[in-house]
Amino acid sequence: MRLLLVAGGLVAVVLVVVWLGGGGADPVERGSVAPAFTLASLDGPDVSLADLRGQVVLVNFWATWCEPCQQEMPAMERLYEAHHASGFELLAVSVGEAPEPVRAFRDRLGLTFPILLDSEKSTSLAYQTYRFPESYLVDRDGVVVERYVGPRQWDHEAYRERIGRLLDGEDIR
Repeated sequence: MRLLLVAGGLVAVVLVVVWLGGGGADPVERGSVAPAFTLASLDGPDVSLADLRGQVVLVNFWATWCEPCQQEMPAMERLYEAHHASGFELLAVSVGEAPEPVRAFRDRLGLTFPILLDSEKSTSLAYQTYRFPESYLVDRDGVVVERYVGPRQWDHEAYRERIGRLLDGEDIR
């Protein structure tokens, strides 16, 4: 009986190790090609990351119930307004929510950048995003320049300058 318990314990440990660290996709990190996706837009046609090749893109994963997400959105709007005309796109990916609360959230905050719906969570899983907000800065070649976990003051000079350098064609990877 004791041998059976020890064997069962070993099997459990092996399963946990495999589940936590083995066999999964490579991490999405600086220098990785950004995983491709096409998602429904809150208002309008589907949006594909591949269609934005040649632009600098900030992909932001968020949820309406996330207080830090709500806090960073006004700064994201200011960043979008500052750089959109120069080839910058901001894609706010709402994870696991129906359109109605997302639309109410957008309208309440007066957001004008594209909001996409990842209702099945497939894109957030591809990006290995488990905390909100989480953002990826993607260069004109579709390569991840940086991964940001947690809220940011996106209109701060450091972020505006970094995006400006990417828009100017600098390789800041």
